[in-house]
Formats: sequence, C-alpha cells, structure tokens
Amino acid sequence: MIDNVKGLPPVAEKGCRLTALVDSGGLAEVDLSEKEPNFTRRRRLNERQLKSSPELPENFNVFASDYRHYKKKKPENSTVTDTDDQVQLATSSEVKKVRESLVTCCSHGSISLIGRRREMEDAVAIYPGFFCEGGSRKYDYFGVYDGHGGSRVAHACRHFLHRLVIQQVSEGEDYDGKSINWGKVMMESFRKMDEKVNKEGAEMATIGSTAVVAVVGEEEFVVANCGDSRAVLSRAGVAVPLSIDHKPDRPDELDRIENSGGKVINWNGQRVLGVLATSRSIGDMYLKPYVIPDPEVVVSKRSDEDEFLILASDGLWDVIPNDVACDVTRRCLNGQTIRRCDQQTKSHKRDDQSSEGIKESLASQAASFLAELAIARGSRDNVSVIVVELNRSVCSSTD
Repeated sequence: MIDNVKGLPPVAEKGCRLTALVDSGGLAEVDLSEKEPNFTRRRRLNERQLKSSPELPENFNVFASDYRHYKKKKPENSTVTDTDDQVQLATSSEVKKVRESLVTCCSHGSISLIGRRREMEDAVAIYPGFFCEGGSRKYDYFGVYDGHGGSRVAHACRHFLHRLVIQQVSEGEDYDGKSINWGKVMMESFRKMDEKVNKEGAEMATIGSTAVVAVVGEEEFVVANCGDSRAVLSRAGVAVPLSIDHKPDRPDELDRIENSGGKVINWNGQRVLGVLATSRSIGDMYLKPYVIPDPEVVVSKRSDEDEFLILASDGLWDVIPNDVACDVTRRCLNGQTIRRCDQQTKSHKRDDQSSEGIKESLASQAASFLAELAIARGSRDNVSVIVVELNRSVCSSTD
C-alpha cells in the first residue's frame, strides 16, 4: 500500500509509487536511481513496452488508472474515508474484491473526530467484500468501536473482530452452505474477541470498548451491538433503531447486573459499580460478571424502501436523536447540501490541491456533517460515524 509519501521529494515520491506498481505486477522493473527527466522518460517507455507485449497482465488497465488516480495529491489532515479510499494500489485480487463488493451498497463514508476529548479512543472498521458466501453472495463489514480507559481494545476490535466473524462462519457449524446462523456467529465472535483481549493480562484489565457492527449483504443485513453505540436504519423516510443502548439503568440490564451480585450507582450518571456507564462491552475484565460482551443481534431482509444505515458512537447519539440524524443524512445523500459543502471546500482549498483530489462522496459528506453537528450541539465525547447508502433512488425520492 502507498502511505505517507507526501513529505518526500518528487523523485522519491514517484519511486515509492512505482515500486508498489512493480510489486503488484502492473509495470515492468524500473531503475529508481535515475534523475527526474530520465526517470519520467523510462517510465513512459516501460508503459509502451507493456502495452505492446503479448504477456501484458489482464489487470494492467486497472492498475494504470488507479496509479493515475492516486498520483494526485489528496488533502492533508483528512479523516474522511469513502468507497474510493478502499481501492488502493495493491494486488489485483484486492482491487477486484473491493470493486465487486459495491453491489451490496451504493456508497459509504466514515469519519472519526476527537472532539473535546484529550485522547482519541474510538475506532472505525470498513471492510468491503470481507466475506463471500458460496462463492456468489458477498458481504460488507462496518464497525464502530468506542473505547474507554484507553484506545487499545477499540483498535484490537478494528483489526480482529471481522476476522473472528469469518473464522466462525467458515470453521463453525453455523453455515450449512445455504444460510448462516448470524445470531450464533456474532455471539461467539464477540465472546472470542473478549477472551482475546482479556488474555493480555492486568495491563488491559481496566480497558474496554463498545462495538456496533453491521454486515451488509445483497439480500439481508445483520446488526450486532454490545454497549451504547447505535445503529439506525432509514426505511421509507422513517428512522428505525436496529439496536437498543446497553445502559445500566435499562430495566432488563439492571436486573441482570443485580442478579449477578453487582450494583448500579449514580455517580455522574448511572454506572456499573459507580464506574462504567455502559452495561456491556468487550474487555473490562475487572467488572465481570456484571459487564458482559454478549451482543444483541438483529437480522433483517433488505427492502426496496431501505435508504441507508447510520452506525455511530454515543458521541453522536447523546446530542442528536435518531430522526434528526436520518433527516440530515437524507438531505446530504439527495444532494441538498452539496452546494454549501462545495463552497466550503473551494474556500479552504490549497493551491496544490486539485478539485478531484478533494472531492468527497455524498456518504462521506453526510458522515462529516453529522459529526460536526454533534460537536456544535455540545457533544464532549469522541464522535465516530459511518453512513452506508443502500438505495440511491429511494434517498432521492423520499424527501
């Protein structure tokens, strides 16, 4: 992958990018030690030779277009990711997997803002085409993790939880070749993630993270939630909550905690043993068995009326209701806020940034708008948001 080359001299930057292209099979081997004029001429000669060669890789045009796209500089300090950001200069199988997975959703965008906190403890995971059922039906993975006591558990979930889901489906007894028992898959995956974190010992004992995960397929989507992050679906213009926050004062959670010998104490809000403001999380070994990692899972068939999904940490939901978040997102996705966003973008554009380099998808704009609105409304927490557009035609017709 190509990362952190903006600070390099022009020759070194081009050398890094072409080295990645050579490793991927898109270009023949080149001499990166030449000076700038000869370097450019040699690169063009290699491209011409490849185009005329009978052994030209089938994916040359894909890599060439990706190379031209990523050669353009992107804005600095950008925390927004969208569908295009997932297509990086890698292997042909990775590029193909990402592009084919777009049939599950029209677009997606995400953002994480530190807000008024001193430390960023949230993490966001987006893995298009992370799993393929029976070689045909594909699934995309989206996750928001809100850490507390530190960011290590949230980062661990970002890197490993989706792998545990794949492992549970492929190696377990939850897949019969026709359907997947998603409830059991998610339950076991979250528990294994919790075990993995707790094995780190006392250093991780006081650290934990909430997790809200959405697995989006062509015919269904699955939402698993553990903690007070939240997933909301907009269907036919109506905000439909797909998860219920695990708060210590929720009646069934309060009963469970007290029946296991714990207490809920009002200490700047209702908290388990006066410490933790959520009743379920991954990690937090010192609060077991009162705080558990078991998720609540919702499996829903996709409908033609489904518009989009919003996954976000409580930094958003503490200050913005479900229906307001859906209304704002819908206006962004149907283009009503595009002019204002474009004007702001142009006014802050650097001289060395092209308009193509800073252009965002509508889903990315929606995620950014929601996060900034939450901070403007007084959120004092980290804010992480993922917007997944499910049906573009419905979004533009339900306003």
